[in-house]
Amino acid sequence: MIDAINNSLFSPIGEDGMIGILLILNGLKVTLIVTFFAMLLGAVLGIGTTFMKMSSKWYIRFPANLYVGVIRGTPVVVQLVILYFIVLSALDVDKITAAIIAFGLNSGAYISEIIRAGIQAVDKGQTEAARSLGLSQAMTMKSIILPQAVKNILPALGNEFIVLLKETAVIGFIGGVDLMRAGEIIRSRTFEDSVPLFTCALIYLFLTYSFTFVLSKFEKRLKQSD
Repeated sequence: MIDAINNSLFSPIGEDGMIGILLILNGLKVTLIVTFFAMLLGAVLGIGTTFMKMSSKWYIRFPANLYVGVIRGTPVVVQLVILYFIVLSALDVDKITAAIIAFGLNSGAYISEIIRAGIQAVDKGQTEAARSLGLSQAMTMKSIILPQAVKNILPALGNEFIVLLKETAVIGFIGGVDLMRAGEIIRSRTFEDSVPLFTCALIYLFLTYSFTFVLSKFEKRLKQSD
């Protein structure tokens, strides 16, 4: 077992002289970069899509509903492959940027539903009371609805970040070297299956449990402020 760990993680694994653990750390960096920026892009798209879906005009609601329906109805790996090999094939877009765009588009649809559910969870009577006091629809949303909806939205957004982190394991389908792909490269070069794959699994487990722990602490603070 010790020899397997040494051969997989602490010895050169190919003619390029790359050390296994360094390849995994580089893959981890790619995974975190894609997750973070895809979440930011998804948040922007999600907010815009939410207000489009809540519009009274059908021609504004229709493209938003179509976007959410298509994204939620197809696997993220299919979206990634289509975006990189077809949509962006004529452009000089690197794999990390393509992955950020693909996962951002995917996350935006789910964030949109999270925000919409958070807004709809606020009692409609508060909207009616605010409008009866003379507040405009925009002012009601800004001052009354959104501050209450945020408490429902933020924990769910944290969960979406964790889901997105794990979904990035398919970046290897377009040739990107993320954490999971780094493990696969080590496995293919050393013919050691257990060490690289369990190493990647443990890193994902550590990351998800760390984010979950931080999220649980944050949720408790939100409940205490009620």
